[in-house]
Amino acid sequence: MLPKVAIVGRPNVGKSTLFNRLIGERLSITDDQPGVTRDRIYAKGSWLSKEFSLIDTGGIELGDAPFLTEIKAQAEIAMEEADVIVFVTDCRSGVTEDDLVIAKLLYRTKKPVLVAVNKVDDQKFQDRIYEFYQLGFSDVIGISSSHGIGTGDLLDAIIAHFPQKSEEVRDFAIHFAVVGRPNVGKSSLTNALLNDQRVIVSPIAGTTRDAIDTRFKVNGKEYVVIDTAGLKKRGKIYENVEKYASIRSIDAIGRSDVVLLLLDASSPILDQDTHVAQYIEEYRRPCIIVMNKWDLVEKDSKTMKRLTEEVRKKFKFLDYAPVTFLSALENQRVHTLFPLILQASEAYHRRISTSVFNDVIMDAIMMFPPSEFNGGIIKIYYASQVGTEPPTFAFFVNRPEYLHFSYYRYLENQIRKNFDFFGTPIKLEFRKRD
Repeated sequence: MLPKVAIVGRPNVGKSTLFNRLIGERLSITDDQPGVTRDRIYAKGSWLSKEFSLIDTGGIELGDAPFLTEIKAQAEIAMEEADVIVFVTDCRSGVTEDDLVIAKLLYRTKKPVLVAVNKVDDQKFQDRIYEFYQLGFSDVIGISSSHGIGTGDLLDAIIAHFPQKSEEVRDFAIHFAVVGRPNVGKSSLTNALLNDQRVIVSPIAGTTRDAIDTRFKVNGKEYVVIDTAGLKKRGKIYENVEKYASIRSIDAIGRSDVVLLLLDASSPILDQDTHVAQYIEEYRRPCIIVMNKWDLVEKDSKTMKRLTEEVRKKFKFLDYAPVTFLSALENQRVHTLFPLILQASEAYHRRISTSVFNDVIMDAIMMFPPSEFNGGIIKIYYASQVGTEPPTFAFFVNRPEYLHFSYYRYLENQIRKNFDFFGTPIKLEFRKRD
């Protein structure tokens, strides 16, 4: 699991601007008006080769809920999810009563809290930073999220507080998550997987803060299913926060070897389905697209082909993921999932010898040489696999900027054609040879 960093604070202090700055993209919508709804509240960031998950709690809207309820929800999410909390304040307005309320809530978390004093984009505001030590936290850092001032210092402090990784005994079970929007049948599928004459090895409640994992065996192979549908939180506040479901799904995706993306075959694919799928692609996990409720679909000989084409059109970024059809409620074709899960997990951990891999790449180059792009032609000297989970390949070249995206896709297709990377993403890196 990646360390989690939560950004909290009262409205209009620049939480989403800081979120965008730290991940290097404009994923959150920003506006001068407080309480603007944002589409994305979760993303990956990195600093000094350390990756982390960033939560923009400002993206959670509670409609007509009172402000105090809203900031309590943010604090609760930080308490539950984060390893490090970034408390954003505004140097222009100074310490407010709302800041003091948030500080009191965060103090109870017993987690590292960094006070980011935002909007310090002029030297004359530097002295105002000291006022914020009255909030009771030792780490107070002046920043300007809109200009990037001080964000490097903030990131240094964030990664310094990451929990130390402990040596863990490797678990050889295949961990797979069942994810999808509400009402697609996640609980039904999990129950069908577990109740179909399976041997339960041990139920594990609360393995990672809030998930319910179940370990079981099929044909002598151990599996752990992570059911995102059954997750519960303290307090009813979460029942009113639809976007919190994405955080639940991300937590499961991050701990999985394989992800089952559950869709409702009896209804159109929605934007919410796409949002969940994008997280799978972002975290580079093997994926099996499961069209559930197949029993409710009026079928003819072309229905399966038509729906598969629709899935491919909607999820072009998951073109490596197989599509399967079943009915969890009727327990139809559920047993077909296990061979797919096993095959995708094996591909996710597969390693190819350097000599065999280079033979395939050189043959591909001879068959279809690269064309000129950006003022030159890329020359590939050699290539090798440098990692797994997902399988990652390094290509040592003259100038990486000469690589056209179409040639990247060509090489990726040649790798998939010659090696079995069923259901898993693969990553190609192009490095300049010294």
